[in-house]
Amino acid sequence: MRGAQRGEPSACRALVERYQRPVFGLLHRMLGPDRRDRVEDLAQETFLHVFRSLAGFAPLGPARLSTWILTIASRRAIDELRRSGRAGEECALGDEDAVSPTRADDGAQHAALAARVARAVDGMAPEYRVAFLLRAYHGLEYGEIARALDIDIGTVKSRLARARAELRRGMTPDKDESDE
Repeated sequence: MRGAQRGEPSACRALVERYQRPVFGLLHRMLGPDRRDRVEDLAQETFLHVFRSLAGFAPLGPARLSTWILTIASRRAIDELRRSGRAGEECALGDEDAVSPTRADDGAQHAALAARVARAVDGMAPEYRVAFLLRAYHGLEYGEIARALDIDIGTVKSRLARARAELRRGMTPDKDESDE
């Protein structure tokens, strides 16, 4: 990180290589699979912002570097959703690295569950969705989410509680599904 702060090309490249996957993952989950070009643009914008602001990042400060970078990416995603009017539309929750089940039934059940989770998260407001994704997929603690989104811990807890409630409602099988 110190090398990247000094503008060393190899250190900057290493920083991008280290954090590109979490940044792309978060942006992809927030914007959805049909917005790949925009995800790539926002990832580039995220890293440009990171490099412009890296000199001011305090490694011994309250936020980890990963939290700080994901904060920048999540704010870009929320702004994009608001700007495009797609705040309640699809997000992609598929994990390309998930272990594929060995049995066909397990694979079908896994795919059905993933689809229900994705639909439930799709309906969340961007503020709930980003808090949920930062916690569930990126493992941030409540304090880190609060700093990342510039909100109080109480607000983080409230948003996560609402996101979980919406997830539970969305996970309830439809009448048609439960009849099968």
